Amino acid sequence: MTIQSAPGHQTPAARPRSRRTELLEQRPVNLDGFVEEWPEVGMVAMDSPYDPKGGIRLENGTVVEMDGKAREDFDFLDRFIADHAIDAAAAVRAMALSPTEIAHLLVDPKVSRQEVLSVSCGLTPARLLEVVRTMNVVEMMMALQKMRARRTPANQAHSTSARDNPVQVAADAAEAGLRGFRELETTLGVVRYAPLVAIALQVGAQSGRPGVLTQCALEEATELELGMRGITGYAETISVYGTEQVFCDGDDTPWSKAFLASAYASRGIKMRFTSGTGSEVQMGNAEGKSMLYLEIRCILVAKGAGVQGLQNGSISCIGVPGAVPAGIRAVLAENLIASTVDLECASGNDQSFSHSDMRRTARLMPQLLPGTDFICSGFSAVPNYDNMFAGSNLDPEDFDDWNVIQRDLQVDGALRHVPEAEILAARDRAARALQGVFAYLGLAPISDKEIEAVTYAHGSKELPPRDVLEDLKSAQSVMDRGITGLDIVKGLDASGFPDVAEALLGVLRQRVSGDLLHTSAILTPELTTLSAVNDANDYAGPGTGYRPSGARWEEMKRLRHVVSARNPEQEVDR
Repeated sequence: MTIQSAPGHQTPAARPRSRRTELLEQRPVNLDGFVEEWPEVGMVAMDSPYDPKGGIRLENGTVVEMDGKAREDFDFLDRFIADHAIDAAAAVRAMALSPTEIAHLLVDPKVSRQEVLSVSCGLTPARLLEVVRTMNVVEMMMALQKMRARRTPANQAHSTSARDNPVQVAADAAEAGLRGFRELETTLGVVRYAPLVAIALQVGAQSGRPGVLTQCALEEATELELGMRGITGYAETISVYGTEQVFCDGDDTPWSKAFLASAYASRGIKMRFTSGTGSEVQMGNAEGKSMLYLEIRCILVAKGAGVQGLQNGSISCIGVPGAVPAGIRAVLAENLIASTVDLECASGNDQSFSHSDMRRTARLMPQLLPGTDFICSGFSAVPNYDNMFAGSNLDPEDFDDWNVIQRDLQVDGALRHVPEAEILAARDRAARALQGVFAYLGLAPISDKEIEAVTYAHGSKELPPRDVLEDLKSAQSVMDRGITGLDIVKGLDASGFPDVAEALLGVLRQRVSGDLLHTSAILTPELTTLSAVNDANDYAGPGTGYRPSGARWEEMKRLRHVVSARNPEQEVDR
C-alpha cells in the first residue's frame, strides 16, 4: 500500500511498531544520552585523527621536541610535562619501544611492576595513548591488577547532607567507617557550614572505626586552612586540566597547582589531584584532541607536581565519555595510566551517569575486578538526594548488592556486611560524641531528639530541622577562635569518649610522622599505615598478589540472609 503525498512522490505507509520495540524503548537505558563522535571538537573518547604521534628528541638532557612539537611551540602544559614529568635518562630507551611492546610489558605477569615503571617514566603523552589504544578492556584489567600501587584495595565514600546537617554527617560517617570505607569526603550546599560539617565528619568517622581519613571539598583556601588545623586529614579536589585555556579559565597553571600541593605536603596532609576525561569538552576547549589524550596530560601534570595520586575515572564529567563509543573503555584506560606512572589512583565510580542498573554495574566492574587503590572515589554513604556531589553511581541501597558481588566472585571491594545492631550503636555513638564536642566547644546544641532520629534515619528528609542561624554563627566561631583538631580531641575526652579521642589523636600523629605522604597511604583500624612503601603491590601472575583469604574471606562470606546448610529453615546469625 502507498499513500500519495505530493504530485510525483509516493511514500510507504507508516507501519505499526512491534511490541518488542515498544518494550525496549521503555527500558531505563534508553533514557541515557548518546551522541555520535565529532573529533573536531574533542567529542571522541580515545582515537582522534587529530591526536599527535608519539616521539621525543633531547639535547643535553633537555626535551627539545615532544610528540611532534618543537620546544619553542610548547604551551605551558607541554613545558611542565617535558621538564618535570618525563625522566630524560629513561626517555630514549623507553620511546624506542613500540606501543605494542610496551602493552605486552603491562600485561605480562612475568614482567614486574618496577620494570614497567622504569619504562613508563620516559613516555610522552601521545605514546601512552598509543599504548592503551592497542589494549582491550580485559587486557587493561590484567595490567591494572599489576600496576596499582598498594597491594590491598580500599574504598572511599561521600558523606554529605542536603541540609548540611552535621548530626546526619556524623552518623553516616560512623556507619561508612564501620562498613569498611577508609576515606570519607564531604562538601556543602552552604559553604559557611563547612567547619561544623568537617568536625562532624571527623568525629563520626573515628566513632565508627578508627583511622578513617576525612576531607571537606571546598574552595582551596578554606580547604587548606581546615587541613592545617587538623580538622581534615587529606585533600583531593585540586583540579588539573588538559589544555592551557581551561587551566587559565581556572586562574591557575601547573606551577601554581604544584605550589599548592607543597603547602599541603609541608603540613603532613595527604593530597592528590583530580582530573577526568571529558572536562575539556565540557568547558569548550578540547583543541580537537581526544578526551583520553587530554586526560593523559593531566595525569603527567600530577606526576610532575609530585603529588601522591590522582582522583580520575572521568569523575563529574562521566556523562561525556559515557555518551560516545568506547567512552567507558577510555575511563578504564585513564585509571590504568595513572597507576602505570606510579600514582595512587582513586578510580571514580562516583557520579551517577546512567538510568540502567546493568550499565552502572558494567562501568564499575573494570575497577572492582582487578582492584584499584580506591575502587570508588565516592560511593555515596547517603541516599542520592542527600549527595551534594551531584549524586553517585552507588548509594546505601547498593550496599548489599556490593557485598554479594564480593562473595560471588571472591573479589575484595573493601566493604563488609555489618549487622543492624552494630550499625545503630555506631550511629547513636557518633551523634552523642558530636553532641559532647559541640557542648565542650560552645557550639550550637544537639538535642537527644535529633540523636534518636538520626540513629534510625535513612536521610535528611527524616530529621528534625536545625536552627540554621545558630549553626552558621557556630561555624564562624570555629574559624574565629582558631579551633583545631586537638580541641576536638579534648572535647571527645572530656565528654566521655576517650577511645574516639585516642583514635583522632592517632590520625593527627600521622601528620607529624609524615607516613601519610607515602604514595597510596591509608590507615588501618589499628592506626597502622599501609602504603606503596610497606604494602607494595606484588602481583606476578596466578597465585601471587593480593587475594582475599583467611579472616577477610570469612568476613566477606557474611551477608544479610544466609541459611544454614544443615537446616535451610534457619538463618545463620551474622
